[in-house]
Amino acid sequence: MMKILGIESAALVASVAIIDENVTIAEYTTNFKKTHSETLLPMLNEIVKMTGVDLKELSAIAISGGPGSFTGLRIGAASAKGLGLALDLPLIHVPTLDAMALNIYSSDALIVPIMDARRNQVYTGIYKNVGKLEVIRESMAISIDELLDILGEIDKEEKIIRTVFLGDGVPVFKEYIDGNFEIAHDFAPANLNRQRASNIAMLGMEMFKEGKTMVSDDMRPEYLRKSQAERERNVD
Repeated sequence: MMKILGIESAALVASVAIIDENVTIAEYTTNFKKTHSETLLPMLNEIVKMTGVDLKELSAIAISGGPGSFTGLRIGAASAKGLGLALDLPLIHVPTLDAMALNIYSSDALIVPIMDARRNQVYTGIYKNVGKLEVIRESMAISIDELLDILGEIDKEEKIIRTVFLGDGVPVFKEYIDGNFEIAHDFAPANLNRQRASNIAMLGMEMFKEGKTMVSDDMRPEYLRKSQAERERNVD
């Protein structure tokens, strides 16, 4: 049976998971201030040891491809590349925000993941997930005001019943959203508001079946904007 390894490192969350076509075999997730270089491979070793899954049984490696933390994405990509080369496995580039949207299922709400991108910006996308994930707006880096304007425009075209926000941008912008967004909205609870490697693996399995894979050398994170160092260099 097909097995997919998922790796999530786009933000503070570090998560690895192995799924097959019927079940999440194992998932190990932390949301703590340790660098992903310290956590990802030890976490993978732990779930392999606990489950007895041989990494040679894997069909592919799905990696959270961004947007997100530049350092986190690079560490995740490097880990996936190394494993892909060692195991001779294809990689699958899964958009981070698409996978986050899977936390909300069979809902009439618009799903809006927001990741804090600093400088009053968010990495975000807009989704529906009634029976299958539908991308309404693809991943983008915009200000919180621009996001609320876009949601307002969508509401004018097609009345929004409600909106669910999730992600590490919620603690930063919750008060602002409550004060400036008149459309009915909620914020996902703690168990549903962060990234999960099982979501990466699940979307990765769908993409694998569609032939959307790449060799290790072709894997590049999607940053959506320049790093702080690059921005400061351009100013100079």
